[in-house]
Amino acid sequence: MAAPDLSTNLQEEATCAICLDYFTDPVMTDCGHNFCRECIRRCWGQPEGPYACPECRELSPQRNLRPNRPLAKMAEMARRLHPPSPVPQGVCAAHREPLASFCGDELRLLCASCERSGEHWAHRVRPLQDAADDLKGRLEKSLEHLRKQMEDALLFQAQAEETCALWQKMVESQRQNVLGEFERLRRLLAEEEQKLLQKLEEEELEVLPRLRESATRLGQQSAQLAALIAELEGRCQLPALGLLQDIKDSLRSWAIPCRVQDVKLQPPEVVPMELRTVCRVPGLVETLQRFRGDVTLDPDTANPELVLSEDRRSVQRGEQRQALPDSPERFDPGPCVLGKERFTSGRHYWEVEVGDRASWALGVCRENVNRKEKGELSAGNGFWILVFLGSYYTSTEPAFSPLRDPPRRVGIFLDYEAGRLSFYSATDGSLLFIFPETPFSGTLRPLFSPLSSSPTPMTICRPKVGPGDALAP
Repeated sequence: MAAPDLSTNLQEEATCAICLDYFTDPVMTDCGHNFCRECIRRCWGQPEGPYACPECRELSPQRNLRPNRPLAKMAEMARRLHPPSPVPQGVCAAHREPLASFCGDELRLLCASCERSGEHWAHRVRPLQDAADDLKGRLEKSLEHLRKQMEDALLFQAQAEETCALWQKMVESQRQNVLGEFERLRRLLAEEEQKLLQKLEEEELEVLPRLRESATRLGQQSAQLAALIAELEGRCQLPALGLLQDIKDSLRSWAIPCRVQDVKLQPPEVVPMELRTVCRVPGLVETLQRFRGDVTLDPDTANPELVLSEDRRSVQRGEQRQALPDSPERFDPGPCVLGKERFTSGRHYWEVEVGDRASWALGVCRENVNRKEKGELSAGNGFWILVFLGSYYTSTEPAFSPLRDPPRRVGIFLDYEAGRLSFYSATDGSLLFIFPETPFSGTLRPLFSPLSSSPTPMTICRPKVGPGDALAP
């Protein structure tokens, strides 16, 4: 019987007097009794002493609790030898008594021993059924609120689904509008393209035969002249006897003099070389407005002969050369000025009011171009400009005559990545000139040059500032 008694004594010594379970983190009081640290902490719930021992009721002025490690090892041994039996539902795990009340402060169930332990003396302890009825009432109110929220959520969900369906219909309708309008525009552009090509073909058929007939007639005249020249050159090479032999008959019949006199050169027919057909794409200039930026002039680059306005938007050629500080940025001797804006990528569009001035130059150039020495303003030197000289345009490409009256406002469009620089009449949208595709590199800047003096300055037009606003010069 010694072994069972020893086992029983081990269980009793390893059991906490408060929770009646094996010790967990046991501590010893000043009076020598041992309890679980959490059990004695709950038992001594008041913030200040004195503190009474739950077993002997001896008072202690302070919470002097010392860890009892040997007892912790003993409790662990007892727990391995005699694992605690499962606690039935509704029974206190600490005291193995029915749970009959509820602590409203710690929100846990209590048995009679828990209630008598003194740990819950100052707490709100109520009978189990009363606490359950109160909680049930609160839960029912919460359920009522949640059900109402559920009804609202289902209503909102239905409204959201209806809104999604409506939005999809609106998007699909707009998608069809976009497709239809662009298809209509494509048909319109295709029709305009065919009309322009037809006009060009008619002009070609009207003028080209006359040019070819004139060229053929001139070719025939050249052949006759060549034959007569060859005959005369052959006679000149003959010796005296051969040259004078039978000359009597030739001179008497005036064959040679008459043939020479009959040669009358007919000049070619003068044909106007101005095309009546203008390259104008409907809506193109309006479309380019979306790439329009605010361009202003850089006074540090202006030639001393140029006078800039205070808002840095207008420039004209003055009567006298100004005393301006020389700098590497300033153009000298060319009457040029650059825009402050620098382009290294993207699409950019700006418009310039040139008025009725006799000559001007517009375009772009590389930022590192030579600004101090005279030279050709060509693409090879970093300049891509269109020059108007009163009766024709010129650039690094072959010169050509204007197709109509010169525009009073010029639009410049730069597509950096595509290597495209084109010029338009901002008045009627017609194409003035387009440079061949150019692989741009480095930084480009707008260039302005009022070549001739005029009472009206060359002005960069202001961009739109809002929907419906007109473009201001």
